[in-house]
Amino acid sequence: MDFSRRDAFGAVVIGGTALGGLGGFGGALAEARRTPAGAATDWKRGYDNQRVPDLGNGTFLNPLMAGDHPDPTILKDGSDYYMTFSTFDSYPGLVIWHSRDLVNWTPVTAALTRNIGSVWAPELTRHKGRYYLYIPTKKTPAPGSKTTSWVIWADDIKGPWSDPVDLDLPNHIDPGHAVGEDGSRWLFLSGGDRVRLSEDGLAKAGPVEHVYDPWRYPENWVVEGFAPEGPKITRRGDYFYLITAVGGTAGPPTGHMVIAARSRSINGPWENCPNNPLVRTTSLDEKWWSRGHATLVEGPDGSWWSVYHGFENGYWTLGRQTLLDPVEWMPDGWFRMNGGDLSRPIAKPRGGTAVRHGQPLSDDFSRLRLGQTWNFFKPAADEAQRARVAGNTLHLAARGKAPSDSSPLLLIAGDQAYRFECDIEIDEGGTAGLILFYDDKLYAGLGFDGTRFVTHQYGIERGRPANPHGRRMRMRVTNDRHIVTYDTSGDGGHTWKRFDRGMEVSGYHHNVRGGFLMLRPGLYSAGQGNARFRNFRFEARA
Repeated sequence: MDFSRRDAFGAVVIGGTALGGLGGFGGALAEARRTPAGAATDWKRGYDNQRVPDLGNGTFLNPLMAGDHPDPTILKDGSDYYMTFSTFDSYPGLVIWHSRDLVNWTPVTAALTRNIGSVWAPELTRHKGRYYLYIPTKKTPAPGSKTTSWVIWADDIKGPWSDPVDLDLPNHIDPGHAVGEDGSRWLFLSGGDRVRLSEDGLAKAGPVEHVYDPWRYPENWVVEGFAPEGPKITRRGDYFYLITAVGGTAGPPTGHMVIAARSRSINGPWENCPNNPLVRTTSLDEKWWSRGHATLVEGPDGSWWSVYHGFENGYWTLGRQTLLDPVEWMPDGWFRMNGGDLSRPIAKPRGGTAVRHGQPLSDDFSRLRLGQTWNFFKPAADEAQRARVAGNTLHLAARGKAPSDSSPLLLIAGDQAYRFECDIEIDEGGTAGLILFYDDKLYAGLGFDGTRFVTHQYGIERGRPANPHGRRMRMRVTNDRHIVTYDTSGDGGHTWKRFDRGMEVSGYHHNVRGGFLMLRPGLYSAGQGNARFRNFRFEARA
């Protein structure tokens, strides 16, 4: 793995600081990217050669969900499991995934289609036969968006899902649904707070109240901030278990951690686990950094597991990926997580049946795969009307002048290296191309109009070299572990010419830009008229 310029800067800062309680964190920083000794270094391969966790021999290798799948919320529903994640400014959003063995997952539907703001840390649950999604959002320029929490519901996990209902919770994030011993319904919230819900789960039934003071780590630990968040309640035996994240979800790799408390009543008092923290990165040598936001779930064989997120060592650009960690219950009623740094294969839960994991990212545009595969970034209310498919062609109406204001179509790539390519044709006055997009202020890529290329570097348009292909060409982007190259072809990909403006993109991530996102492959159409995209091909590179 590479050691980026960002890491070199971090090494100077950290190296001059006295670090306590960090294991080997202050040691040989030049070795920070190396693969942990004895760790498995590759995965099984699935659609488009993408990595998959199931190794086919009774074990799996994390990540459970590669690429940006943060803040996992998981529901056991009989012999089925459902999971969704924060989707921030991407719409359609809140893609629900299905599994029957906890390891292999396939997408079902995108539950949220209306832009109500930036979606943070949802909660998926089922109560009395009805499915609910509790959705905290941050206000964005989208009409009607606001900082609050919403709820949507459905009688079938596949939908249709209801229109969002505002719960009027402007000061909290990360709702976790719980049902008390008396049948009362609650949302536990960030900061150790909670609020009672109405019986139907669609409104508040009381004020927000503070009920829990989370465990505090030693003051010399290097963290981003206390930030108690992601409260999740599991009831087992005589206890309610409250799992919380503290330490900040990004920033120093040692910050984010998992802690637990328990109570015999949903009303407390809450007793902190004597073994806190249950999960924490302690060394730059570890495979997974900033691990937290955990939920407990029972496996198909009665074993117990935890899902949470973390950054892959060297690949902040992939966002926070979902991890699966085995849980062991102790005689005293507490539990521990046994996966260590999660760099090695782990025995799968037994039982259940495997679905095919993941989904293809290559697209022949025989149908419009909005939601499950493609998402608009910060879409306007009419954004979906820009896109249609006909004759195995995606027709995308132009909007804006560049990727920054064109609401590009993006997908999630979960591999360290990959290549994607597409035939692109534009109307006169149009500009289109392929991009690697973090957000509307930070992206890279290559576009063209009828006479010139346009280079996208550092979130701005930098160059206008001559375009020999006119208004139609095939374009290819290769991201080889942060080193990005572009190739173009005027004969449908039979011959290629290397474009001479390559990029290095290891700094296109949250700790530089903020926003908790990932660097996503995509395409855009700007200027006038329409752009037509055909034969989109994606291939992960082992």
